[in-house]
Amino acid sequence: MEFVIKISQFLLSLSLLIVLHELGHFVPAKLFKTKVEKFYLFFDVKFSLFKKKIGETEYGIGWLPLGGYVKIAGMIDESMDKEAMALPPQPWEFRSKPAWQRLIIMLGGVTVNFILAYFIYVAISFTYGDTDVTTDSMKDGFWIENKLLLDVGFKNGDKILAINDEKVDTYYDVRKSLVNGEKYSIVRDGEKQEVVLPKDFLGQLSSAERKNGTFKLRIPFMVGSVPDTSINAGANLKEGDVLLTVNGNELRYFDQFESRLSNYKNQSINTTFLRDKEKIDVTLKVDDNGKVEIFPASHNSRFAELGYFDIIHKDYTFLESFGGGVDKFKEQVSGYFDQLGKIFTPSTGAYKGVGGFKAIFDVFPDQWIWQDFWGLTAFLSIMLAILNLLPIPALDGGHVVFLLYEMISGRKPSEKFLERAQVVGFFILIALVLFANGNDIFKAVTN
Repeated sequence: MEFVIKISQFLLSLSLLIVLHELGHFVPAKLFKTKVEKFYLFFDVKFSLFKKKIGETEYGIGWLPLGGYVKIAGMIDESMDKEAMALPPQPWEFRSKPAWQRLIIMLGGVTVNFILAYFIYVAISFTYGDTDVTTDSMKDGFWIENKLLLDVGFKNGDKILAINDEKVDTYYDVRKSLVNGEKYSIVRDGEKQEVVLPKDFLGQLSSAERKNGTFKLRIPFMVGSVPDTSINAGANLKEGDVLLTVNGNELRYFDQFESRLSNYKNQSINTTFLRDKEKIDVTLKVDDNGKVEIFPASHNSRFAELGYFDIIHKDYTFLESFGGGVDKFKEQVSGYFDQLGKIFTPSTGAYKGVGGFKAIFDVFPDQWIWQDFWGLTAFLSIMLAILNLLPIPALDGGHVVFLLYEMISGRKPSEKFLERAQVVGFFILIALVLFANGNDIFKAVTN
């Protein structure tokens, strides 16, 4: 069921972004009376799953979910329709239109992606507001069990004061720092210290096992469910019960639980749980692996009520949400350019983190949460727009470069040159796709 939820979110988000991107090319093409021969979601190599011709345009769904396309008459693109290009230019063809019109058509896709992302962030601001955790309220620091973070100098329970000498106020400030963070000012056991990350930290992080996350909130052990097959199936526990003590000793955090249980393999332990406002005593069994076979749960609002941290929330009025959308949009665009800068700097090793379709699939949660879905869709829309602006001939950005050259110099590149550039760009794109998806495969095999 979890796979079905993830794949459904992945396909819905991808389909929405592709259709709207291609619509961004389609609408100005039609406004400028340019013939659009095809409008496809996914690629129809050899055959299509669905197609219907309406007017002069064939609309369809291909079987290969690697993108989509509009085929505009008289345009040198991935179709490489040399026979049509060999005929005299016609008034309805792309090549017959003024350069400024062709530029608008080519920029239409990325423009729609940027606009879509912005309005999603506006809607998120108005509907959900902003929720975060203040770092000052995290009295015992962060939960850190990622081996790489431990190896570079962090320890579980570190409090983070500043990153690159800039004070951090919220949990989100810490999470977003992983791309550009180099020097962390921390407090450990009451003393101020510094942790300086190695230059290739992002490369190491990309290659490391991700199951333990990075900087996480320290939370208590809260009961989610007790499976019928659990050795503690008959225990008097309910969802939401919070563990307080083990054999009379306080156990405040989940990250202390596993190490504590390792001392009681194949034994019974006396525990105290908090249920609502009442304390209850429960005897639990520990198996030979040091497990109690109880699935945990997470509920940040409840943890905040219990004093583990403070949650701050900001609501937006309808008008304020447009400003909130601007802030989120600018931050995500800036952050993605920072990521690209790291990727194209080999010494950082960030290129090792480049992923393909599996990496995109993996970012979707296994529960359908609309706020997360729309947030991820907005970010992917920005990513699609920026990547399409790269000056590679087969991408929108490549066409834009040639059009700008034509508008500035007054000379139009020959169709033969554009055909050759398209072939070169196509092979560059294939190489990038193979590299990204190859990274996915390598990580799946090695982790």
